[in-house]
Amino acid sequence: LQESGCQVLQPNGERSTAVSQEHFSGEEDALNDGEINGNWTPQEKALHEARLKAKAKRRQRKSSRNSTSESLSETGELAGGDPHSPKGKVGANDRKSRTGKGRGLPKKGGAGGKGVWGAAGMVYEDEEPDARDPNYDESSQGDTVYATVMPEVDEKELEKTVNPIVREYFEHGDTKEVQMLLKELNLGSHKYEFSSLAVSLALEGKASHRELTSRLLSDLSGKLLSQSDLARAFDKMLKELPDLILDTPEAPQMLGQFIARAIADHILPMSFLDCYKGKVDCDHARVALDRAAVLLRMKREILRLDNVWGVGGGQRPVKHLIKEMNLLLKEYLTSGDVLEAEHCLRDLEVPHFHHELVYEAVVMVLESKGDAASHAIIKLLQTFWKIGLITVDQMNRGFQRVYDELPEISLDVPHAHSMIENFVDLCHQESVITKQLRDACPSRSVCPPPYLPNKL
Repeated sequence: LQESGCQVLQPNGERSTAVSQEHFSGEEDALNDGEINGNWTPQEKALHEARLKAKAKRRQRKSSRNSTSESLSETGELAGGDPHSPKGKVGANDRKSRTGKGRGLPKKGGAGGKGVWGAAGMVYEDEEPDARDPNYDESSQGDTVYATVMPEVDEKELEKTVNPIVREYFEHGDTKEVQMLLKELNLGSHKYEFSSLAVSLALEGKASHRELTSRLLSDLSGKLLSQSDLARAFDKMLKELPDLILDTPEAPQMLGQFIARAIADHILPMSFLDCYKGKVDCDHARVALDRAAVLLRMKREILRLDNVWGVGGGQRPVKHLIKEMNLLLKEYLTSGDVLEAEHCLRDLEVPHFHHELVYEAVVMVLESKGDAASHAIIKLLQTFWKIGLITVDQMNRGFQRVYDELPEISLDVPHAHSMIENFVDLCHQESVITKQLRDACPSRSVCPPPYLPNKL
């Protein structure tokens, strides 16, 4: 340690470098004499240079300690302290700064360190649990309220979700049920697309479907759909007309009627058509807007356009349906076109009232002259029977009505009994009616019991 010049820690904690100064001075004199005499070996010369460097380092360290002690005495800290007193000692485990920097206070005011909860007297407030905390336990938070969150319907799944609702509505016609089902869905920003999907399905359907769709949009307006939603939906359909025409060639005219009906029902603003003046490049969209404008310029009596789609299905009056069926049969007997008769009967959309067509057809045969009418009617009924347009129940019901009213018909047609028997036999031969229905035909031999006057 003396040769390398290392510092020695004294018992009082101070470092000392003045160890055996006389020994060092004696060695230096001996080395100097050896240098003068020129008797040094290379090892002695290297040792001498190492000692000189160590001595220079000791002097540099001593000077730096002296400058530090002087600066501390100027500030009034640690100056004139007793090195033998407990306060003046610098312990190895002292947490105060040994370089004299800082205020000399313990770290974090004594509240820091391993296993320390904080400063003495510190009171912690209750903290609300954070749901994002990895240690958060929902079951231990007392009364927990659970809410059902419905995710927003994806654009790809929207059509699959809405189409069954609209098609079922075409069967029952209950707008309240549709409203209830839509409330259970979170349409979000795609709410306006419900209107466009419903109108698209109605364009491919029947006139009664289009009437039901107009009523549905009117009932949902202000509840689930706003005017801006409907305007956005019709604007989208005007842009999609080139694609809609591929499936429905009459889409421009029908869409124009939808727009006119919506404006008349006050679910679209009157300024909707004005926004497109001079701004439409598509010919199909221009046809639709022109159709709507023409309908809205009609007389005030039909301004609401309640009958723009006609009165569909069973909503029509019975007298009107009877008149339509009579006209259908008369046109058929004149033209003989079975396909046109089929198309007209389907447009009436009254499958529950087809027995009236059978009844009117049989009565026309009884009132006609010659066999031409009977063969034409048999051909018509046979075609309707084969394609399933007229069911067994409707066929039986129509003939049974003729059987029940045969006495009254005989007043106008005296040979009604013989004519009905011949007609029923021909229908059975052509497989139009069943054998049970043929056997149920009344015969002239079946007479009511004689009238016996009361004896006085």
